[in-house]
Amino acid sequence: MEDSPVLVGIDVGTTKVCALIADTDEQGQLRILGVGVEPSQGMRKGVVVDVEQAGRSIAAAVDKAQRTAGYEIGAAFVSLAGAHVASVNSRGVVGIGGGGHGIEQDDIDRALDAAQAIAIPHGREVLHVIPRGFIVDGQEGIRQPLGMHGFRLEVEAHIITAATASVQNLTKCVEAAGVQVEAYVLNPLASAEVTLTDTEKEMGVVVVDIGGGTTDLAIYIDGNVWHTTVLAVGGNHLTSDIAHGLRLPADLAEKIKIEHGSANAADVPLHETFLMQPFGEDHPLQVTRFDLATIIEARVEEIFGLILQEIKRTGYDGLLPAGVVLTGGTSQLPGLRKVASSVLNLPSRVAGPHPDRLHGLVDKLAGPAFSTSVGLLHWAQRESIAPPARKGRKKSRTIDLSRGVEFFKRLLP
Repeated sequence: MEDSPVLVGIDVGTTKVCALIADTDEQGQLRILGVGVEPSQGMRKGVVVDVEQAGRSIAAAVDKAQRTAGYEIGAAFVSLAGAHVASVNSRGVVGIGGGGHGIEQDDIDRALDAAQAIAIPHGREVLHVIPRGFIVDGQEGIRQPLGMHGFRLEVEAHIITAATASVQNLTKCVEAAGVQVEAYVLNPLASAEVTLTDTEKEMGVVVVDIGGGTTDLAIYIDGNVWHTTVLAVGGNHLTSDIAHGLRLPADLAEKIKIEHGSANAADVPLHETFLMQPFGEDHPLQVTRFDLATIIEARVEEIFGLILQEIKRTGYDGLLPAGVVLTGGTSQLPGLRKVASSVLNLPSRVAGPHPDRLHGLVDKLAGPAFSTSVGLLHWAQRESIAPPARKGRKKSRTIDLSRGVEFFKRLLP
């Protein structure tokens, strides 16, 4: 058996940077070879605000992963989020030439290119073009038209765009760590790779990845992505509310949130207390967990209110019988699932990477906080076996000028 390719994912979040190195075993399962996790600096709400600090955090995480794996990283799939991300659904139509071979990969690529021919505002670039479904000679609901006969191919595509400046800033940080960006993957799409079942994607489900700085949504219906968005609220807002409400420094507020916090005040005993040291006090004060939960619950309800608003805006709110799947670090907060079910009026569950589908250094990757990180590896694995034509087109985000330069040098006397 030939050596399986080394897969690399770098999840650049608002609170942490996680670099993972893996390969694939004989059964096609991922084997984690290297893990590097570092606190994130220079990031705010999923966007780079300090190139030097963010670059250092990424470099430190990459260095840790390389040391544990014994590999040097050349290129990686990198996560991307931030309120600058936007999405639109578009349709592309192409004619199929005769010849009796049926629809070929090149025809599918041309249809996706036609769908991509929309007016993209200046300063934005296409991140993903994801086919939602195909129509061949008027026949709808076709998942994979390859090899089918027809004269007219239509594709419905979900196109995700991002602000070019934000993408370039993140690219600069990753490249400063000595790593090339193979491709960017939107956070909720990576998380969906490891948290959703095929049945949920078919039935209709929304994956909600609540991180430190952003809450990322992806709606799946009929097995495909129908809508994506990024909201600029997350777990850091809860920490900030606790810090203001109890007059605490942010690091202590974060510690209290993790140790004593609950998103559902009704679940917390009224008289249960803990000690804390607020600003300007000589002695620790007693605070009830109920008061803490009340602060958290108000913000969590607001976050799910924004999610409900977004789902209703899409018009897909009646098409989600599989409900909502919560993931990301903040989803581990006790009581959060109850609040989600109550506000969204949908069944909900909390999910993370499935331990049965991973081997190697997996003890550090348990829990929903690492869904995006592990999802990037699954995305990379799928890309490595994707049709070569489509992969080649996808990488052409940057133009290689070096070949042209070499060519002209040879022409000069």
